[in-house]
Amino acid sequence: MARVACHNRLNSSDNSMFKPRGRLSYFLFVLPLLYIAFGLMATHVHAQSAPPKENQTMSDTLVRTDAEWRELLTPEQYRVLREKGTDRAFTSPYYETKQAGVYVCAACGQELFSSDEKYDSGSGWPSFYQPIDGLSSNKVDMEKDHTMFMVRTEVHCSRCGGHLGHVFDDGPKPTGKRYCINGTSLKLEPKEGDEGK
Repeated sequence: MARVACHNRLNSSDNSMFKPRGRLSYFLFVLPLLYIAFGLMATHVHAQSAPPKENQTMSDTLVRTDAEWRELLTPEQYRVLREKGTDRAFTSPYYETKQAGVYVCAACGQELFSSDEKYDSGSGWPSFYQPIDGLSSNKVDMEKDHTMFMVRTEVHCSRCGGHLGHVFDDGPKPTGKRYCINGTSLKLEPKEGDEGK
């Protein structure tokens, strides 16, 4: 009889002993789902053109519709540049290249990085210690990125808003920065006389 009473007490839906634990479990289950959902929504919001910086005119900003971007870019370029995707590590042909030249935005052709500032970070992505015109660059914009359960600084093209990658504070001298850039976001324009190297 005591065993039946104990069993009934444990199965009772109005037993307050189990309610807080149930609420806590529910909260611990829902909170990560909400975090993931908001992170996924942020990654699928198309990059918007930033307002012009000092020395940058409004005519420098390139605005296209989603349909125009889909027509101009390959599916992989669209995924990375417009949907803030990421190349798989060590897959970019630009990761190991030593060819001299200028890296431009694959979407709009704006000059972004020079091969002179490129270095081997060992990360699996083309890395630069600064943009082509220095740390106070008008060529790239930066914003906080709260996806992937961390806070990072996203880098995108200031002209078309295309997602380039992220910047970290673990780079070499003289800047201490590592611009970790998706090769899909770039196009190398070789230095004259260095095309075949």
